[in-house]
Amino acid sequence: MIVANRKSLEEILNMLKPYKKVLLLGCNECVTVCAAGGEREVGVLASELKLSRAKDGQEIEIKEQTLERQCDHEYIDQVRPFVGDYEVILSIACGAGIQYVGEKYRTKIVLPGVNTTFLGVTLEQGVWSERCQGCGECVLHMTGGVCPIARCAKSLLNGPCGGSSNGKCEVDKDLDCGWQLIIDRLKELNQLDRYEEIIPVKDWTTSRDGGPRKRLREDLRL
Repeated sequence: MIVANRKSLEEILNMLKPYKKVLLLGCNECVTVCAAGGEREVGVLASELKLSRAKDGQEIEIKEQTLERQCDHEYIDQVRPFVGDYEVILSIACGAGIQYVGEKYRTKIVLPGVNTTFLGVTLEQGVWSERCQGCGECVLHMTGGVCPIARCAKSLLNGPCGGSSNGKCEVDKDLDCGWQLIIDRLKELNQLDRYEEIIPVKDWTTSRDGGPRKRLREDLRL
């Protein structure tokens, strides 16, 4: 899932300074799971904004709306009947959702209420960890299902660097060495011989380095 963190109240208030009528949009998908932008967070943020404005003797009108997704146009269209009643949209979806809302309502300023961070998993309640960078050329079949791009601080493809020690990364001594994780997993799977296979130079054109990416499925198009 996409993991995000809500921006500070101070930063959001600064962005909203010129506006008195705000459409606050949440999302029921990833940002709900990581407790950054779901219906509950929409309500909390709206209350904080109203209290802060009232404390300063300033008016603010906020419409709270949580969409099923902000990355699909059919859900974004749900706000079309009343979006014109508001000066600005404050979205607490991921960066993709924020941008898509802006593309659909081109005369509206759409502000980000979160910082989008990574693709990750839930380790435990309230703890999320990065697992994927969406590089576009997956090598998990060669590395025991542990991603060297996301899990190694240097994204090395053929073994650890010379700085790892006792299974920890030289970048952060509290961080597991990505390649130690790979080796341990290959041992568990009785596939340690795969460690000797040379992973070819990566085709980075499939990653974000090659520009914005698009996926097309002709069989699904209408």
